[in-house]
Amino acid sequence: QVQLAESGGGLVQAGGSLRLSCAASGGSFSRYAMGWFRQAPGKERELVAVINSGDGTAYADSAKGRFTISRDNAKKTMYLQMNNLKPEDTAVYYCVLRQAGDYWYNAAMYDYWGQGTQVTVSS
Repeated sequence: QVQLAESGGGLVQAGGSLRLSCAASGGSFSRYAMGWFRQAPGKERELVAVINSGDGTAYADSAKGRFTISRDNAKKTMYLQMNNLKPEDTAVYYCVLRQAGDYWYNAAMYDYWGQGTQVTVSS
């Protein structure tokens, strides 16, 4: 029922910024926890940031202080503002949604995944 569509990825120089967006359709958006995972070539998928239905957030250590996750329930859209990007941030970023208000840190707990958006950070 829920579909997710990421946008905002691209090529950026180290130290630059990008804002990723994830637009959701179907379901009760405001009730759901959402987040971002990423996967670099040859590496395991890892948590970037999550946000619950009450706007509580959690971040990977590598993202804290540089990235900000937020949501706009009226627009049914979630965002990831990424500042001071580093080459190690290069990955495919996936929007995820869990049909419950509480977030989890493991990927298996999320019910819906977007197709991903590529972020490439050059040195």
